[in-house]
Parts: sequence; structure tokens; C-alpha cells
Amino acid sequence: MFVLTEKRKEEVVELCRTLVRERSYSGEEENVSKRLQEGFKKFKFDEIIVDDYGNTIGHIKGKRPGKALLFDGHMDTVPVNNREDWKHDPFAGEIEDGKIYGRGTSDMKGALAAMACAASFFAEDTEKDFAGDIYVAGVVHEECFEGVAARKISELTKPDYVVIGEASELNLKVGQRGRAEIVIETFGKPAHSANPEKGINAVYKMANIISAVQELKPNYQEKLGYGILELTDIKSSPYPGASVVPEYCRATFDRRLLVGETKESVLVPIQMLLEELMAGDSQLDAKVSYAVGSERCYTGNDIKGERFFPGWLFDENEEYIQDCYSELIKNGYNPKITQYNFCTNASHYAGEAGILTIGMGPSPENLAHTLDEYIEINQLVGAADCYYVILKALMK
Repeated sequence: MFVLTEKRKEEVVELCRTLVRERSYSGEEENVSKRLQEGFKKFKFDEIIVDDYGNTIGHIKGKRPGKALLFDGHMDTVPVNNREDWKHDPFAGEIEDGKIYGRGTSDMKGALAAMACAASFFAEDTEKDFAGDIYVAGVVHEECFEGVAARKISELTKPDYVVIGEASELNLKVGQRGRAEIVIETFGKPAHSANPEKGINAVYKMANIISAVQELKPNYQEKLGYGILELTDIKSSPYPGASVVPEYCRATFDRRLLVGETKESVLVPIQMLLEELMAGDSQLDAKVSYAVGSERCYTGNDIKGERFFPGWLFDENEEYIQDCYSELIKNGYNPKITQYNFCTNASHYAGEAGILTIGMGPSPENLAHTLDEYIEINQLVGAADCYYVILKALMK
């Protein structure tokens, strides 16, 4: 099955372990960026670019003009909050029973290592006699900002194809629901809690809104499912509110987005609901908007954006998907063609920019963010093998 030699498999494993040994929480990716750059140099990439956010991009140029293919893998990981409960050091890349253990092994330094190696192996075997350009991007801040940092990458590389390396157990992914964080705010009037009738309790007003929101019927699409709207957070002010009727309340909802939904269309039913409730309650003052995030990059620059990350879905009969599928079948793989259950950087590439995108990565989805996270070595080298095959299919 594998087109990779034993030596090449060892190189994939070693690069994965090297990346895992560098702690890289969102905003702290600098050291893993350095290790990735060292990998790009070792594997003789033609160009290495680090942009304002700290995205780290390796570029291999084909000898003939053609299309650009971008491999996307994020460098950041979620934190390790309970290190004492890990049986394996989360930043050691220990190997046991055919598995590499550590934070980010499956989500998703393993895939990033496999991408860099596969691109290098393909360039070496073809002596770069292929049409087009290959880019491998180590992306920052994906865990908190799916697709935002990717905007700079697509602006720079202008890809015709994107391969997302999020976990898929080596199956092909052709879509996903997107994600939005919707904020509803209520504004009341403070008063001493001994005389609550003199104030307007913003939390009580919010409670009525939450009940009404739960009655909204979610949109549905056959392959992606429901556009779920779920309460995830609620805060009031002043806090702590010792003997004070709260004058402000903010509730955050997680909204899973379907293909074609826009910033405007998603808010319409909520805005209509609020207007209806306010018409029936002269004391209710409420508004709805999207959460806005701002994070500091390791470069010192800030990354900002509304938390609205669109969904996307391609027809599995698209030529580029069938080309990848057919080539994988020829090489002994039997991938299913399905959709991701979570949000990825493809919210930008496919959802915003309309770039032809496909997902494939090592490991099952449920290993992400887990205690004693690991990646099976067979899955890791299988991913590098599959990326090599996808390059054969698309870089014609």
C-alpha cells in the first residue's frame, strides 16, 4: 500500500515528534514555527515565508506553470490543563505500542508533518518536473479563530486547491457546518435588591428571551444536518452583584452554519423575535450581534474578526474530488467521502473564498483535545502517503 520507504516513514515520525515537543498554545506558536522552518530547509523547499500573524509557509516551485495546491495544518493546540493526569508527557512525543503521544499529535501536528514530508518526497521523486506550485502552511490561532489567519495565506498563495489536514481517519471530507458566536444583550435598570420594583432586572429579561429562542426551529440541510443554536455562556453586570439588581446581561449562543447562510440571514429570525418581545414588553431593551474576537499573535500583531465562519459543501462528483478518490483507490486505499462534524480553516478557503477544497487527515476526530492525546504511527505515515497520492492526482 505505502509508496513511502522505511527511511521516509522515519522522517515523518521524527518531524511529528519534533513539532509535538514544542508547546504551542494559540498565540505561542513561535517555537514550533522555527522547527517547521528547519524542516522546510532540510527538505529543500524553495521558499519560506512567515507573515505578520506568524503563519509559516513553505513553497516548492514546479518546473512548469500550473495550478497551486495548498496544504493547510494549524500549529496551535488547545492547552493542557490537567498535566498531572497525563500518563505520558504531553510535550515529549513519546512512542509506545505504535503510537506517538502528546498534545497536538492528532490535532494536528501529525498531519502538518505528513504534509511537509509528502511535498518534499513528491518534489524529489519528480525532480520538480510538475506543473504548478505546492505550499505547506503552518497556521496560527485556528483553535480560536477558524479561517481568520487563513485569509492572509490564501491572499499570498492564491491556491487553486486546498487540502485541509484535520483528522478524518484518512477519509475524504467534502464539507462541514460552519460556526458563529451570536451575542444577545439585555439592558435593565439598577436598583437595591431590597427594592427590586425600582429597577429592571436584565437577567429576568434575558431568561424570557432564552426560553423564546429555544422555540426557534433550526434550519436543516440533508448532508450537513441542523443549524443548531445552543446557549453556551451567560454573564451579568455588576458582578458580583451584592444587593444590586443586575442592569446588564449578555448571553452567547453557538450557531452551527449551513451552506449559503450569511451574516445577515442568520440574525434575521433572532432580530424578529426580539422585536416581537420588545413590542409586548415596554421594559425590554435587547439587541443581537456577533461576538468579536481579538487575540495577540506571537509576532506582536493582533488578529481580529467577527466570529462567523461559514459552512461549505462540494458535490462529491466534482472532478478534482474524483481524481483524488480514484488515485487513492489505485494505491490501495478505500476512503469514504463524507463531511467534517466540526469547523476548520476551510470556512475561509471554501466557505468565503470558494476555493476547491478537500479534507483528509490522520486519526479519528474524537482524539482531538483529549487526555493522553496520541496518533497511531500507521495513520501518520498513511497520511503522508495519501498526501503524496493526492499530489499525483492534482499536480498534473
